[in-house]
Amino acid sequence: MPGHEPVRLGRRTFIAAAGAGVGFTLYARLPGGATRALAAIPGGTLAPEQIPKYVSALLVPPVMPRAGTIRQQGGANVDYYEISMRQFSQQVLPAGLPATTVWGYGAVSAGSARGLKVHHAPSLTIEAQWNRPVRVKWINDLVDPDGNYLPHLLPIDPTLHWANPPGGEAERDGQPSSLEDPKPYTGPVPMVTHLHGAVAVGDESDGYPEAWYLPAAEDIPAGYAHSGTWYDFFAGKAASRFGVTWGPGFATFQYPNPDRARTEWYHDHSLGMTRANVYAGPAGFYLIRGGPSGDKAVLDTRSGTTAVLPGPAPKEGDDFPSRKEYGEIALAIQDRAFNADGSLFYPDSREFFDGATAEAPGFIPDTDLSPIWNPEFFGNTIIVNGTTWPFATVRQRRYRLRMLNGCQSRFLILDFTGIPGVEVWQIGNEGGFLPAPVNLTADHGNRLLMALAERADLIVDFTHVPVGSHVLGNVGPDEPFGGGEPVDDFDAADPDSTGQVMQFRVVPAVAPDPTTPPQFLQLPAITPLPAASTTRRLALIEMMSASWDGPAQALLGTVDGSGMPREEMWADPVTENPTLGSTEVWEFYNFTADAHPIHVHEVAFEVVDRQALVTNDDGETEPPARLVGVPRAPEAWEVGVKDTVIAYPGEVTRVKARFLTAGRYVWHCHILEHEDNEMMRPYQIGPDQPGQPPGRHV
Repeated sequence: MPGHEPVRLGRRTFIAAAGAGVGFTLYARLPGGATRALAAIPGGTLAPEQIPKYVSALLVPPVMPRAGTIRQQGGANVDYYEISMRQFSQQVLPAGLPATTVWGYGAVSAGSARGLKVHHAPSLTIEAQWNRPVRVKWINDLVDPDGNYLPHLLPIDPTLHWANPPGGEAERDGQPSSLEDPKPYTGPVPMVTHLHGAVAVGDESDGYPEAWYLPAAEDIPAGYAHSGTWYDFFAGKAASRFGVTWGPGFATFQYPNPDRARTEWYHDHSLGMTRANVYAGPAGFYLIRGGPSGDKAVLDTRSGTTAVLPGPAPKEGDDFPSRKEYGEIALAIQDRAFNADGSLFYPDSREFFDGATAEAPGFIPDTDLSPIWNPEFFGNTIIVNGTTWPFATVRQRRYRLRMLNGCQSRFLILDFTGIPGVEVWQIGNEGGFLPAPVNLTADHGNRLLMALAERADLIVDFTHVPVGSHVLGNVGPDEPFGGGEPVDDFDAADPDSTGQVMQFRVVPAVAPDPTTPPQFLQLPAITPLPAASTTRRLALIEMMSASWDGPAQALLGTVDGSGMPREEMWADPVTENPTLGSTEVWEFYNFTADAHPIHVHEVAFEVVDRQALVTNDDGETEPPARLVGVPRAPEAWEVGVKDTVIAYPGEVTRVKARFLTAGRYVWHCHILEHEDNEMMRPYQIGPDQPGQPPGRHV
């Protein structure tokens, strides 16, 4: 992408293309760029070309209904929600094809008769107001009508460092002590919800991966742990702070919402199984509105008055599906694969990724390869707001599109060049409004790079787009992303499947557009963070298998004074322990061949810069890490406030954050397959808390 030196991937095996009919063909990239077919690996039995495109209307996510309002004396009133995760059938594929069993969040209580008690994947949007707390009772309702637990929809690898309920209290949140002939886990499913992007949230409400809990099912096997290592400790904190009680199958979190107005999202975060839980469907938008950095703080430079942004957005109590025309639309883009019966496909063997089998080279405990975990997964189908390749009818006017990359491992490069006459401006990212609008059409080739979990707030102007149907494309790769440009540095996504995202059906405007043209928007000023008192050098590492030409784990760690990386496992002692109230620079040294989207819980950070490192022939950082050249400023769309940043191979990426809330949090890669196999680390703000679970000490 603009400003980044091309980096080519090396010694990386990946799924390159879908074969004719059903299944995938697996290819290995050889030295010099040639490919060699490894095997025809059974995949989803519904091939992308069998799925009609642009026959289903886009669903605009409705607003989650509140269960009520908690009146507080001497403090802000609290919006209260009761939300459960359930299993249900949803028409993800076009009508005429089978429905898909998915999981999703939905309200179980509504304070208004018009409140939508609807479960959907992705789920309804929580609308929050700046500085007004939101309290959510998150309920694990993955049970059948008889109250018995529902097993996972997807294969769960029990050899990872994961929640491990069968291990009981002694072995929960760890790798099982017995790994002989491991079978996929089929027991009750843990869940714990994380609000991605929230700041000033107490650690009890952050969705810590070891604070999971099982459903309150009738048939949980004897000896199983019903909750994670940190659940009871956080339950005590929640009781003390908010006067709430946690119990079987639920936890109650509270979000204070002092953040700048912005687009956040919520999703499951259970240890070692986030990839599978999120793939099954549970995720949703969380929008913070108002305050000194909200919409009303945006000015029109022509008059100095409040600007008019595109709208309206969905409101609580709107019909489902709505008959309104919305001018502000949230779009969650995800990749999936399907079977002919409509079920979700996800690999049940490492063989899918690079041909590794129980016979060659063998799996844990005989080798270091887990039998089910795949280092990356790229679905062959794109879904938007829970529907494969939908269409949206838009008028010749401006729209505000809040975009989320909710894929598993796939970097998106959204391509608007197939929409003639369109003009696209980015006005915000994960941390709210940018310092100034960025003209993606004039300055960035009408393309937008989005890493996993990144959000983009866009104004898309269809005023001069011809009436007719036009497709939003994707030229990101169907393989791990290492930076650079399509065609020159990697093959773009399959133009017949993953290279298409959705269709816009443009119709004439019925009235003049009252919204402010984006070039005249004056966005709210951003207060810079204070100077940093500490700089931490952190490492992104890929652990290659000792018995197979492929990765065994993705890891995080530290970089010592000589520039050598030191890997750290999830269970190792905390190495990042900022002092409460301090400001620090974190430097992410990437020693792998992939770009990694790094997310730090609890804080919003500034991207400081990036700087090249000495690399080997594969484009990977050559230890010890040595700086080259001068630092490169962040991209225009990265300026301001963020919670997720792309760390490119062959570079160090620097961010600055202020740590204002004491407690235990995590930082990790948001490629979900990486996160689940050791590319996540706990960190702690301030000292140990009295009574916190033992085993890890600062």
